[in-house]
Amino acid sequence: MSEDRITQRTVTVVMGIIALLAFVFSFGNVWALALRLGVPAPIAPLIAPMVDLSVVGLLVALRYLSLRGVLPEQIKAATRLMHFSGLLTLALNIAEPIVAGHYGRAAVDAVAPLLLLGWGAVGPQLLRSFHAVVTDAADASPAAETEPAQELAPAPAKPARAATPAPLVTQEPAPASAAPPIAPALAMPAVKVPEPLLTEARSIAASHQADHGEPITAVQLKKRLGIGLPMATALHAAL
Repeated sequence: MSEDRITQRTVTVVMGIIALLAFVFSFGNVWALALRLGVPAPIAPLIAPMVDLSVVGLLVALRYLSLRGVLPEQIKAATRLMHFSGLLTLALNIAEPIVAGHYGRAAVDAVAPLLLLGWGAVGPQLLRSFHAVVTDAADASPAAETEPAQELAPAPAKPARAATPAPLVTQEPAPASAAPPIAPALAMPAVKVPEPLLTEARSIAASHQADHGEPITAVQLKKRLGIGLPMATALHAAL
């Protein structure tokens, strides 16, 4: 059971016990007062319960309305009737001892009605305050739970967009029909050129230059010498 519910029930039980004790105290006093004043015997015991039951009913009603947060201005009439019933209970309790001259007894008999009057005024205010505290706590709890959740919650993922590739500077591909470029000699693996083959390649290159008026190519050396392209390339680089 929560702490606020225990507190509310404790206040309610205290108010109920005081109302019960006031009824017990006042029943005999009011009965004796009614008989002293000449009220018929069958009616004399009914006076005290009427007043005390009015007090109990008003206490229950005020408790219910106070726990529902009803404002004091809206239950002002019931509060006034509660106070009037409490004053009436007090007057009926102390009237017979005062008439008999028993002032000490009158003071003792006034304890329960006075407490009933006090609790009738303070009890609903306490219950109303408890209701306000519980309501405020209930309103603050979701906010306190939401704020950390909002702080810890990851940011909503943005819709995925197609990544725009950075522009790259590329060379246009060579046509399929074009002959593959001859790699430079430095990119080729080192090939040892025999001296006799180099001498023959120089002779062929000189004849080609004289006949065609242009330098011989590595591919032409390859065909004239009947060697592989790597060796022809190495010879062409050495010329």
